[in-house]
Amino acid sequence: MTFPTQCLAPQEAGIPPADGPTTARITVDDPAPQVGDTVTVTYQVLATPALNPLGGELPAGVLTPTGRIVLAGAQSGEVTVVGAKRNDPVPAGAPLPAVTMTGTFTVTAPGEITLAPGGYTLHTSHLLDLGTTCTAAGPSATPVSERLTATELPTANLRSVFLGAAYGRPGAKVKVTAAGFPGRGRDGGRAGGRRRDRRPGDRHRRRTGHGPGGAAGHGQGHHCGDRLRGRGLVGAPGSGPAAYTVIDAVDATTPPPPPIPPPTVTRKVTATVEPGALGMSQTGEDISLGAVPYGDGGAAPGRIGTVTVTDARGGPAGWSLIGKVTDFTGPGGIRIPGASLSWTPSCMAAAGSKSPCTPGSAGVVGPDGAVLASTPDAPLVGGTFTVDAAVTLQVPAYTPPGAYTAVLTLTLS
Repeated sequence: MTFPTQCLAPQEAGIPPADGPTTARITVDDPAPQVGDTVTVTYQVLATPALNPLGGELPAGVLTPTGRIVLAGAQSGEVTVVGAKRNDPVPAGAPLPAVTMTGTFTVTAPGEITLAPGGYTLHTSHLLDLGTTCTAAGPSATPVSERLTATELPTANLRSVFLGAAYGRPGAKVKVTAAGFPGRGRDGGRAGGRRRDRRPGDRHRRRTGHGPGGAAGHGQGHHCGDRLRGRGLVGAPGSGPAAYTVIDAVDATTPPPPPIPPPTVTRKVTATVEPGALGMSQTGEDISLGAVPYGDGGAAPGRIGTVTVTDARGGPAGWSLIGKVTDFTGPGGIRIPGASLSWTPSCMAAAGSKSPCTPGSAGVVGPDGAVLASTPDAPLVGGTFTVDAAVTLQVPAYTPPGAYTAVLTLTLS
């Protein structure tokens, strides 16, 4: 499968976008799952137009791939896939190598589910943290790569009939209770939980005794519950038989047999809570600070934009969000030091989150970095957190007019 893509190199790399085809393959470990099953998906990028973003050789084992797979058909949504750092060295300016990413999703509906490739990011961690993001050239550019057909789980027959006694003489009344029969039969009787009194000699009992019917001895009667379903439910599954032992009157001196306990079946029920990932997203794109007058200089205020951190790992480890900023570069290469940028962080945990969120200290960001927000380690952590910060750049007096830009990098670990 090949589809057109555009790969945007990180701003720090200083290289233009790379347009070209991506060759990929998507496979699943179970093409015919049942509803509730977990399916493992593998996304292989066999060839990409993305280039080595470094000015020199990219060493082995520093490339981390992440991506998305789009679900459609009977079930919609996206599957996040992640790969391991297993790349060979890449020369300067050469295309990045093939990668393999895996992820899982739970089947929630029966029918055909299609899988198509989404965007992917190739992140390098040598010298600088740089991420090259590749997306399809258009919304219909990515073809369906894999299909699977999900089926419903079989439905158990929960209908049953219970007798008020396990034995008795001819003519004795027996209370019959039915359970698990839906609705109301057309004969006016209630099917669910309906109770009737039957005599062991009635026509609704089939006698299969050790001797002829009516002879001395013991007979085994079976009340099958078919009548209890009501004429409006004919054709639906009935219940299993309920055993009844008949003691004839001539054998009245014989002590009654002990009660027969009702049959029971036990099954272990297991539910699984799957751990997720630690991730973040940010609203907006570039950060614009307020203008300052030439000559006076002073504080250029602004905000970094809301960052949402989601921790669905379900483990004991907290997290830290660190920010670093480069020097500001303006006309003619004039610089304002990155240490001139300071911030006042804020952080709020969403309702129900297991961890409290602590904002970092107000102060200088600079190239050495500062903590924007964090959560502590605990026996069980997790939640959704909203992080922001008011920032101020101190511009020296008589700084030449023009736009001054820097790069703010946020790292979640």
